[in-house]
Amino acid sequence: MHEHDDDPRTARRDAADSAGGFADLAASPFRVDRDRIAASPFFARLGGVTQVVSAGGSGLLHNRLTHSVKVAQVARAIAERLSTSSDSSALAEKLGGCDPDVAEAAALAHDLGHPPFGHLGEQTLDRIARHRFGLADGFEGNAQTFRILTTTDVRGPSAIGLDLTAAVRAAVLKYPWARLHYPAPHPSTMDIPPRGAAEPDDAPGTGASKFSAYSTELDDFEQARAAFAGRIEPWQQTVEASVMDTADDIAYAIHDLQDFHRIGVLQHASVAAELGGWATHALELSRLDEDTLTAERRLPGRSLERVRRRMHVKDAWIVDDEAFANAVARVRSELADDLLASVFDGSTEAEQATAAFSARWTSRLVDGVRLVPSPPTRSGHVTLNQPQWHEVQVLKFVHRRFVLLRPDLALHQRGQASLVSSLVDALDAWLLDRDEVYRLPRRLHDLVELAHAEYTELASTAPELLIGATGERVEGADAVRGLARGRAVVDFVASLTDRQAVTLLDALSGRASQPWSDSFVL
Repeated sequence: MHEHDDDPRTARRDAADSAGGFADLAASPFRVDRDRIAASPFFARLGGVTQVVSAGGSGLLHNRLTHSVKVAQVARAIAERLSTSSDSSALAEKLGGCDPDVAEAAALAHDLGHPPFGHLGEQTLDRIARHRFGLADGFEGNAQTFRILTTTDVRGPSAIGLDLTAAVRAAVLKYPWARLHYPAPHPSTMDIPPRGAAEPDDAPGTGASKFSAYSTELDDFEQARAAFAGRIEPWQQTVEASVMDTADDIAYAIHDLQDFHRIGVLQHASVAAELGGWATHALELSRLDEDTLTAERRLPGRSLERVRRRMHVKDAWIVDDEAFANAVARVRSELADDLLASVFDGSTEAEQATAAFSARWTSRLVDGVRLVPSPPTRSGHVTLNQPQWHEVQVLKFVHRRFVLLRPDLALHQRGQASLVSSLVDALDAWLLDRDEVYRLPRRLHDLVELAHAEYTELASTAPELLIGATGERVEGADAVRGLARGRAVVDFVASLTDRQAVTLLDALSGRASQPWSDSFVL
């Protein structure tokens, strides 16, 4: 570890002058980090990665790149408010700091690990990593982001990661724990686990549903978090990570709704019926038993009532029925009865209405951000006031209910899941072909060597971390090679854009008319 000064937040893993000729343009170490992330081809790649559905080159839909830029804008605005306000600046310093450059850098980086086809690709790769390759860590987009920043991006001074400061690395840790066993005690064992730390209901024994580091990156994880020891709980986000997380929630709640209004997916009638149905019959709906509510789930208001009840179970620390009703009324008025009342036709008026909706809501939600000294386990130090918190939940409900759960989207996504599975199969078969392995794409070859070195070192220095997907200790050279092969294939596929994944599978399936080039693969 090399420190440029006495501030542990600015500590880097390697000496900045370890590679001759490497020069940074900014003087501030945190601006250097922001610039390194923005210049990374992993960041540029996000322009070709799905946010919700593939944009197909359309400028109307957000991709992971445009989403990340907007999250960064919101994160910087929040951090500037918190770091300059007399009400919060001293508390922010006490908790470890809230530098706008750090928050912005983390926001730009937060989606680097997302694979082709968004969350659908993430779920598919996780299942393959655990079940096919025996990787207990599986695959997780946040952990993949941390792996890129600290390991697989080679554009830093030492050619191992980007050599970022401890503060920025810690700010990227949205879920500051590993899938299994770290830190001890693991947050999944808490009476009320932090958001994302609990095991999935349908996969007991598999560890936290969300996490931010694989076992191969725990040294970087520990070094980054060491700068905040004694200031925040081991399972708690740093203030800057909490800023990034809140900004992501705000951007997601607003911008995806804009997208689907623009392309005509989000319809006034269905949204207004659901919100109006609940508002008109809230008392009667609250008296329905669970079986009746489930049986009538397609009727207006029922889905929203289920959300209200679930909030009482999971977020009793903040949920309030009056605040929920007010949030429904506001979203109904400003989204259903205003923005969605007119079909988006590309006119100046339509563009202005969409822009005004985004600006109005972004300002309102950012104004509702506050810093708290001792948050409940389900929240970060940076959170929203009660009215805005409920409004975000209602906005996210509209997105899930009327976009993500659409059958036509499910059909599209099942095809993408099949594509990712077939691509992994084809690449793994190539790696196992002794006659053809020497002709692997060079990037895949390098990733195999990297992963093999990592797992070999773990087997020697921390064998307790080298476990299979079913919890057994992994021993022997062949088993280590198998884990390395699996991690390398997953790393390779996760580094593709949507279009690259389709094109590569076409080439491997004999459907391409031209030879495939891997010169543009990260």
